[in-house]
Amino acid sequence: MAAEKAKALHRDALDALGDPNRRAIVEILSRGGQSVQQIADQLPISRPAVSRHLRMLKGAGLVSDQADGTRRIYELRDAGVEAIRQYFAEVWDEATARFRILAENSGRER
Repeated sequence: MAAEKAKALHRDALDALGDPNRRAIVEILSRGGQSVQQIADQLPISRPAVSRHLRMLKGAGLVSDQADGTRRIYELRDAGVEAIRQYFAEVWDEATARFRILAENSGRER
């Protein structure tokens, strides 16, 4: 069950990063928490569009938000970022193991 939950988290996070604007938002938030307006000021999209992208990133577990007076400050969630890192580590480990097997079994029959 935990493995299925982890796979769902990986899938949701990667799906969310499929859009270039959401990737740009993640890159912006990697420098620290910011408001919707601060993020929108750095992108060629509207504030409402940034809010929609942030909702999707939040739903995928990649960002969180906190109230700061009348605005909300968004920041990257460590757990979401770690899920993506873990996914790529697993994929890389599997690819490395397959490559190692291929390398060990090729060229010996000559």
